[in-house]
Amino acid sequence: MAPAQNSPLDADSLNLAQDKQATSAKGPFEHFTTLLLIVAALYHLYLVVHPFLHNIIDFKGSSIFELTQLQRATHVFFVVVCGYLLTSRHQRQFTPGGAVFGLLTLPVVWEFFKLDLPLVAKAAGAVVWALVVLPAVLPARLGKFNLSNLSRYTDTLLALAGCLPYLYLLRNYEQIIYRAVTPEAWDMGMAFMLIVSVLGLVYRFLGPVLPALVLVFIAYNLYGNQLPGALGTAGMPLDMLLGKLYSETEAGLFGIITAVSLKYLVYFTLLGSVITALGFGPVIARLALKAVGRSPAAPGRAMALMSVFMGLFSGSGAADTQFVATVTKPLMQAAGYDKLVAAGLTATAGSIALVTPPVLGSIAFVMVEVLNIPYLSICVMALGPCLLYLASVWCYNELYVRREQLVSPQMPDDGKGLVRHLYVFLPLMLIMVMLYLGYNVSLAVTLALVSFIILGYLDKDVRPPFRRIWEGLADGFAHLVPIGAAVVSANMILTLMVLTGLPSKVSQALTLVSDHNLLLGTLFGAGFSLLLGMGIPPVATYVLTSALVAPSLVSLAVANGIPQEAALLSTHMFLFYYAILADVTPPVALSAFASASVWGTDPIKTGFATARVALPKYFLGLFFLMAFQATAILIVPVVQVMGVAAALPLIVYRLASSVLGILFISGATLGYTRSPLQRWESWLLGLAGVAALSPYWWLNIPAFLVGAYFFWLRKTPASPAVVSA
Repeated sequence: MAPAQNSPLDADSLNLAQDKQATSAKGPFEHFTTLLLIVAALYHLYLVVHPFLHNIIDFKGSSIFELTQLQRATHVFFVVVCGYLLTSRHQRQFTPGGAVFGLLTLPVVWEFFKLDLPLVAKAAGAVVWALVVLPAVLPARLGKFNLSNLSRYTDTLLALAGCLPYLYLLRNYEQIIYRAVTPEAWDMGMAFMLIVSVLGLVYRFLGPVLPALVLVFIAYNLYGNQLPGALGTAGMPLDMLLGKLYSETEAGLFGIITAVSLKYLVYFTLLGSVITALGFGPVIARLALKAVGRSPAAPGRAMALMSVFMGLFSGSGAADTQFVATVTKPLMQAAGYDKLVAAGLTATAGSIALVTPPVLGSIAFVMVEVLNIPYLSICVMALGPCLLYLASVWCYNELYVRREQLVSPQMPDDGKGLVRHLYVFLPLMLIMVMLYLGYNVSLAVTLALVSFIILGYLDKDVRPPFRRIWEGLADGFAHLVPIGAAVVSANMILTLMVLTGLPSKVSQALTLVSDHNLLLGTLFGAGFSLLLGMGIPPVATYVLTSALVAPSLVSLAVANGIPQEAALLSTHMFLFYYAILADVTPPVALSAFASASVWGTDPIKTGFATARVALPKYFLGLFFLMAFQATAILIVPVVQVMGVAAALPLIVYRLASSVLGILFISGATLGYTRSPLQRWESWLLGLAGVAALSPYWWLNIPAFLVGAYFFWLRKTPASPAVVSA
């Protein structure tokens, strides 16, 4: 994927397992980086088995495997050190976003130097700050000096500096947790270095928006007492902020959101990378191709089905988009798909990974911690949106193929013996069974990872070299680094928001602005999520909206007759859904950028083409909260209230009505059903689609009648027979 202007790196640029030329050219530094990534992966895998071995194997230093605080600190340590070792390989240059990021650090640095600290502590903090900021604010050339390679040195030094706060915490953790409110001098020095290091790492991977947001919230805590009226806060000195962010076990850098990365994300990321390294990707692709037949719509169908299959193993929309686009591009070209339409279809399909159980991405795991519900419940709630996501791609593809009268391409005929490869889904069934039986996620995913390795070596068609396992582990943790850094930043944002009391203020304001109107509240929540998602990762978007918007939306939903528990679950799924929709929303649609890099199309135009395909999904999310019947799409809320038998007819009706609504909107977007539509007919059909998505029967019935006319009763003009290539 081509990185955005202010996001010089992306996870795909750090692929360690598949770049053979880079592997053969590695020097000692690169080998050390790979070794540390493998150690980081093995540490997290050992955490799973340690509870079963600690009575057998007792050794000095085992506290990093047993104490929650040290487990999270070790996780952050690996993210920071590995992250800077990875970024040190890449050149950096000045960008306007980097200058803004550097300027926003100045108030924090000013307050840090005002603290009563030893000169050595201030000097150490200043050096780390300079190493973080200088590559972001200095131009590529300064007079006769070439500074484009500056970050290679600064980031290597930052990797070394990242060891200091961790070693300090290991030595003093028993005392530090008791002095969060009154931190000692070196507590503050180490806290400052680690916070600045994390923000610098997020800037290097994800651009300036998320670290700038953290810095804005720090400034709000420092100077909020100077703001008038309701926006004002009590204000908090920097020493207390540093203590909160570094020393408290359930806040700041090592809080419950960081625990999401430690307990869930790392295992699913390792699973996906090991599966790829073992060579199961082509097997999954062939299964999808075999299942779709040989019609003109087969390339698009294969692309949609392949996205679901890959989504079973990976929670990354951009990564899945790139894989699916690469595999299906020749087939779609042979069928005659327009490049921009094909890129938009692929980007929308690839983002299905974000709502495909059992790997749902980082937000789902944050929901587990925030709502304190089983992960299996979130998987079940995601089933409806996943099916409807697939339906939107499928419907658009079918209508587009018919409108353009595309040809049937020559589909690969490699289905011999392919049925036996269905075993690739067995480890996923193992995950779901273990979750149903109550086992924790990390254990289930680790056993699935081991199962894939065993199955890979039992299958003579797959059987990879043993080094692929190590490459997969290293590649997996490398891909976790930007996600992990974003999650730690999200934890800091949550802590800083709570300290200011901002969530309750925003919730009260939203209730007043919406005038207790649930539709206005959901429109605000959707717009706020999409706006945030254009600049920050989905997990940070969800953390912000769940703290600022969710309380008010839950209250509005309850006031409109939705039971409390159903309102709570539906609100958070609504915010989850709109946070991930940012992946297909221009101008910063990551899946669209990934697809454009494969298809060679303009990323911005691809983003708008993606949004056209995804158009029904923008309306679908709004109806999660409109009435109790609307929550049936999420299954769990209505089952909890009504029971399975009573809820089943409502669930089936809502899903069927929503599929029809998606079909109607897709037809309106393309201007085609059984024949081309006039402009007014497209508008009428589009309105019927929105009405069919709504949870009100008195809107559904006229919508079905309008749709029936356009799709079943309208006369079809004579058209030439479809030709096979």
